[in-house]
Amino acid sequence: MSADLVRVRPGVYHDSVSLMRVSGALSALPGIEVAVVAMATELNLGLAAGLGFALPEAGQGDLLVALRGAGPDDLETARAELDRLLTDLTVRTVQGGGGERPARTVRSAALRGAGESGEGAATLALVSVPGPYAFAEAMDAIEAGLSVMIFSDNVPVEQEVLLKRRAAELGPLVMGPDCGTAVVCGAGLGFANVLRPGPVGVVAASGTGAQQVTCLLDLAGVGVSHVLGVGGRDLSAEVAGLSTLRALAALDADPATELIVLVSKPPAPETGLAVRRAARALSTPVVTALLGSGGGSGCDLDGDSGGGPGDLTHAAEAVLRALGVPVPVWPSWPAPVSPRADPAGTLRGVYSGGTLCAEARTVAGTGEFTDFGDDVYTRGRAHPMIDPSLRLEALARVPAGDVALLDVVLGHAADPDPAAGLASGIASAVARGVPVVVALVGSRDDPQGLTAQAEALRAAGASVFVSNAHAAGYAAALLAGAR
Repeated sequence: MSADLVRVRPGVYHDSVSLMRVSGALSALPGIEVAVVAMATELNLGLAAGLGFALPEAGQGDLLVALRGAGPDDLETARAELDRLLTDLTVRTVQGGGGERPARTVRSAALRGAGESGEGAATLALVSVPGPYAFAEAMDAIEAGLSVMIFSDNVPVEQEVLLKRRAAELGPLVMGPDCGTAVVCGAGLGFANVLRPGPVGVVAASGTGAQQVTCLLDLAGVGVSHVLGVGGRDLSAEVAGLSTLRALAALDADPATELIVLVSKPPAPETGLAVRRAARALSTPVVTALLGSGGGSGCDLDGDSGGGPGDLTHAAEAVLRALGVPVPVWPSWPAPVSPRADPAGTLRGVYSGGTLCAEARTVAGTGEFTDFGDDVYTRGRAHPMIDPSLRLEALARVPAGDVALLDVVLGHAADPDPAAGLASGIASAVARGVPVVVALVGSRDDPQGLTAQAEALRAAGASVFVSNAHAAGYAAALLAGAR
């Protein structure tokens, strides 16, 4: 008969990604049926209660441990392993800080390492805390004169506007909230691919959109100077492009940037007009790629309207042509054997990247798509680029004859071996009659290994493309060919 172990450790904090890995390690132990190790947020308490655990009182700053095992001995083994894993986390945190007492504010942390003249002080802060707490930390950074990347999501738009207006007054740049990707002076932040240095600067109201464009450029031998994410709402009417306009100006003033790419879902009309006017006024040419469902997409040069239908792949190709670089044939790995789609079937998009999902929906022109990286799916849990569980559950529900389309994004901070985590789910889907198509977004030097990941996904039964647009078009063609 199963037994439970539930503990609350007051005032013990670790980030959600580290705790997810601890939970995964404990779940893999013999005799352990369920392992929940997470901060005691309302959502996590609800998840644990839904699993049948009897929970004591706990606050959001406490650590919740809920284990279910085959018997007391299994639970004791898991408890000992939990202690070891948490001790390792604490030791790494202390060593990462050089053994110093942790700074209590962003401002005091920024001053560490600075000489009396201020030389050596930090110039950029990365904020990655739960959304309700991000505003205070980001404002502290701005008031200290730091530019800030806000990785956190679930930040109210009113707070975003306040942060960006204050930054405009003081000079720093605000990247985010919900800024998943940035590269500043060659240093990758958030979900960052390993990109060669080069002449292209990117302003992106889309993390995965920037990753797709820059990875395609990298595969064609072209590098980047900077990738400045601005957050997915920056081009909305409420935010009015505050960070986009500042980022465009910063790249225009950068001598290493010879061409700028602006990547976004369609902006609010008045914001788009202001951004296009600003782009035309720059001395550096600008390629714009505006993606999304409804109304089509556009890709054009120098901020002029028109340019016809486009996608992220067309944007990368426009950059290559502007630089005089030949456009390559983008790699693909067709499945060795693929089930036949049902003429009455549906294309099911199971995505981790919002802009990739929107682009695929537009290119395919048919199907049902879910962005599992949306805020509603990431409250209290790791992003699907790290934790594939929600997407695996969705893939398992795709019926025979439908076509499954998903993205796999490589790079630092992403799953260290996404193909291994997805392979069994893909193989199971293929075995029950579901053709699977994968858009693999990665650079030649990403730590996971682009080719190795592609071959592993293909071996599981998927057809793999480095272009998300090509993957979506292929998936739609599988259905069209069955009709």
